[in-house]
Amino acid sequence: MSIMEEAVTALTTPEQTVAFESGNEAAAMAAMQINYHVMGYFPITPSTEIAQILDQKKAQGLHDIQLIAADGEHGSAGICYGAALSGARVVNATSANGFMYMLEQIPVQSGTRFPMVLNLVTRAISGPLDIRGDHSDLYYALNTGWLILTASTPQAVYDMNIIALKLSEHTDVRLPVIVAYDGFFTSHQKRKLHYFQDGRSVRAFVGEQPPAGFDNVADPANPITIGAHMNGDDLLNNHYQLHLAQEQAAGVYKQIVHQYEQLSGRSYETLELYCMDDAEVALFLLNSAAESAKDTVDKLRAEEIKAGLVRPNIIRPFPAEELRNALRGVKALLVGERADSYGGQGANMTHEVRSALKLDPDNSTIVLSRVFGLGGKDFYPDDADAFFRLALEAVEKGRAEVPFDYYGQVPGEEDKRLQPVLTPRHGDAYKSGLIQITPNEATGKLKVKLPPLRSLTVKPKRLAPGHGACPGCSAISSLELFYKGIEGDVVTLVQTGCAYVVTAGYPYTSHKQTFVHNLFQNGAATVSGMVEAFWERKRRGEIEVSDDVTFIMVTGDGGMDIGMGPSIGAALRNHRMIILEYDNEGYMNTGSQLSYSTPLGHQTSTSGVGKKQKGKAFHHKDTPQIMAATNIPYVFTAVESMPQDLIMKAAKAQWYAQNEGMVYGKVLSTCPLNWRSEDHLGGTILKAAVDSCFFPLYEVEHGVTTITYDPEAKNNRIPVSEWLEMMGKTKHMLADEELLGAFEEEIDKRWERLKLKHESPLL
Repeated sequence: MSIMEEAVTALTTPEQTVAFESGNEAAAMAAMQINYHVMGYFPITPSTEIAQILDQKKAQGLHDIQLIAADGEHGSAGICYGAALSGARVVNATSANGFMYMLEQIPVQSGTRFPMVLNLVTRAISGPLDIRGDHSDLYYALNTGWLILTASTPQAVYDMNIIALKLSEHTDVRLPVIVAYDGFFTSHQKRKLHYFQDGRSVRAFVGEQPPAGFDNVADPANPITIGAHMNGDDLLNNHYQLHLAQEQAAGVYKQIVHQYEQLSGRSYETLELYCMDDAEVALFLLNSAAESAKDTVDKLRAEEIKAGLVRPNIIRPFPAEELRNALRGVKALLVGERADSYGGQGANMTHEVRSALKLDPDNSTIVLSRVFGLGGKDFYPDDADAFFRLALEAVEKGRAEVPFDYYGQVPGEEDKRLQPVLTPRHGDAYKSGLIQITPNEATGKLKVKLPPLRSLTVKPKRLAPGHGACPGCSAISSLELFYKGIEGDVVTLVQTGCAYVVTAGYPYTSHKQTFVHNLFQNGAATVSGMVEAFWERKRRGEIEVSDDVTFIMVTGDGGMDIGMGPSIGAALRNHRMIILEYDNEGYMNTGSQLSYSTPLGHQTSTSGVGKKQKGKAFHHKDTPQIMAATNIPYVFTAVESMPQDLIMKAAKAQWYAQNEGMVYGKVLSTCPLNWRSEDHLGGTILKAAVDSCFFPLYEVEHGVTTITYDPEAKNNRIPVSEWLEMMGKTKHMLADEELLGAFEEEIDKRWERLKLKHESPLL
């Protein structure tokens, strides 16, 4: 018995508690009991709950993890890496495109050999967008150098998170670890599980502190260099060492799960083998699908069919030897995969299984491959039965007639071809001729003459009725009002967020004119390409468009956090386009997490209120001022409750976008669901935000600031407390003099600074 085993055995068997928890709750519980130093995170469905739960527990004082809200997943990966460089224990969680966005940082962490645990709550990668679970994100992780554990149940998620840290920090390994489990299948479904009642039992197992002797930047007496570039020979040796660490990890994993079994009574062998002792046909499945297939195995066994199931608990390193041993007597194996390696005649696990078996000269197993369950398509016992029937057919014929295929695809039928629901409208339909714009050469500003607002109702709506926005949401109505100031044709790109989700879902759309959706962070870059290509093709005479098209990017739900870099890039290049942000003060489409536009003290699902926390800990980002600093022609703020002001600014925005360059506009948007306010009070709340000077209305035209509505001059200014008391998310601030005072002080500073800019064109 090793010294490590003796230490574990010497522990008193800890008491465990039975609960019904989801996979995300299980992951958060393990993280809380380990009491990591740092979690850098960014919200993305379906992994976001982990950060939310940890924030709630932090507000209650149940752990000390420093939760750092990043500007995007690339930033969250950098935060985690930096914390690991300081010798900290680090955890994170992500899904799908979030993992793809952080992918550049992932091999750096493994290549420099710093431990970490990342929960990858697997989800389909767009496009097209789908938020449900498959393994297309997981397969991108296979070549990153990270160890990968797979968890098929919430119980396994909890246990694997504990095992993962111990494995990651082992002196013979020193590699970051991914714990992968299925989005919505495992992440959200509650199941019975056991967890250690006292977190000290968990910390005793993994070690109260990271092992001594790891180099880190937190020791200035021992300076080190990390990440310096290498030549070919050095890099070859570096990667060879990483390869050896992966090989070592296979044996270390077996040791650790043996120790964990002694502690918990639960076993996680390299392969879970279900009825494989005498199996002649078998399935190889990852994660939750394997749980569904067990019932089918039992059913076939009752029919005297020797069926079995193989599910790996670890896929990096790949358990090749164990797989060869398990499949020695199997005549046909079907590998089912929730992802494809396009053009490879089989996805990743298929090729790795085939390669493993090829090294066994005595193995004659027929291997079939089927891609299934993409985008979260359910996998039922009947589907597992169909897989077994394919394997049995291969045994009968002595070969696989179709070695690789998709399973569950539906062929199209010509007579059921989708037809447009909306009648497209363009050009003259959206021209009222009622808005007059005159440039003033002396001031460099535009003069806009609007007709009575009632007369603009003759312009047809650009969004059809039938979108799915929450009652009282002003994002969509604000966008429609903004469109009233736009004449002629538009091309609108909407970044991921509420305004996208509620207006466009295949095969239907609420948009009557051209609509594009692209990734959360990359809208501004995409519109930049669209608009420049449009003008260049028009210059070359390749397209005939009688009038100029207005290109608009709509963003919100924190999109100007993760999308800030591309937006500033577009502004500095001064493309002829409009960025319109509906600011609902959070990531509302993923469950009301804090964004950088969330004001100080406001409660969100990741800035909870409790004895240890008072809502968001820092002030909101002043995005209009940031964008104005890029020297674009026009910046404005507006609210739906002052429609004439909003329409006038929309008209100006269109003129500048067609004639001079980039425009940025910020529209405050109510979110009754997450602001916890009355649905019908949207206009009142918006007006109070303006009258309290929290959200001042102004424009910056060629660098000159003009306040377009001054509540002090109108004798309408109200205390900010009157605005805060209208929303449930801020009522706690009214009872906290220090917090309320800090918030009021910041509002006053920004308002006074804005007035100075209004008074002086040079500021």
